[in-house]
Amino acid sequence: MATTAAAQLPALSDEAAAKALFAERARWRWPEIAYWIAVVLCMFAFPTHLMLIAQVLITGLFAVSFDLLVGYAGIASLGQAAFFGVGAYTTGLIAHNGWSEPITGLLAGALAAGLLGFVFSILVSRLTGIALLMITFGVGLLIYEAAHSAHDITGGDDGLTVGNLSPLLGLFPFDFLGHTAVGYTFVVVFLAYLFARLIVNSPFGLELQGIRENVRRIPAIGVPVGYRYMVAFTVSAILAGLGGALLAQITGTVALGFLSFDRSSSVLIMVILGGIGTLYGPLIGAALYMVAQDRLADLNPVYWNFYIGLMLVIVVLCARGGIVGGIARIERAVRSRWTRR
Repeated sequence: MATTAAAQLPALSDEAAAKALFAERARWRWPEIAYWIAVVLCMFAFPTHLMLIAQVLITGLFAVSFDLLVGYAGIASLGQAAFFGVGAYTTGLIAHNGWSEPITGLLAGALAAGLLGFVFSILVSRLTGIALLMITFGVGLLIYEAAHSAHDITGGDDGLTVGNLSPLLGLFPFDFLGHTAVGYTFVVVFLAYLFARLIVNSPFGLELQGIRENVRRIPAIGVPVGYRYMVAFTVSAILAGLGGALLAQITGTVALGFLSFDRSSSVLIMVILGGIGTLYGPLIGAALYMVAQDRLADLNPVYWNFYIGLMLVIVVLCARGGIVGGIARIERAVRSRWTRR
């Protein structure tokens, strides 16, 4: 009996260490909490900018979907906008053809993007490096041109009018000022973020990070890389499609810009600004990018991209790891100085 108990001690110790590790990974960081509190405060402080706040949240969700790929699984992609646009067009077409219930339309958009992501994940799971990058870029171009040429279905260059949605849950009509839209968007994006957070802080998320760090050695511990790639790519597509569907619903239109390469490249900038591989960093980066774009476009409608590029260069040079990395270094410096006292 004593021998059996002694043999169990290391196992119990390992189990406790594993629980402590995952508890630490799942702990909410103060910038993460501050972001969501700031969003709620902005809803009350800026009642005339509710639609902008909703679009910042949606763009943040899109950035989170991209960070799940590049920041955790190490899957480089230049076609993330394809899933964003497919979600938007699916939801828009459903509403355009008479089905105006918002929640089922939203889920249909996410499901369509997820199915597309699953189909292409079979191909993605067999590629790495520059080939993977080119395939995702090609997928984005194919979807864009398909939507462009199918004018009778998507509206082509003219875009697609979604039409009026039914009141949310039969109680909250979508008003011009965006009161229902921003509340609806906040709840959906927050739940989607919790889902993404649950994934990256699970053993599956740890496996994705192992694949990112060394894709050649990780199979030695029994991790099926191809299958993990497929799951990560599909989940990322679902989250991107959810963001596109939301944007289609709250703006009432779907345009080809939803599928454009510019949208895919913009989300890369947001993730770099916020901090790759942090999940909440892209939320902060998306907010900074969207607000800066809105303000700079008013100040200088022609050359506002110059200032966005300048901001990106400054962040990359002065804050390695993005805004979140810069905050973490400042926090460590303050703590170090405080402990010396």
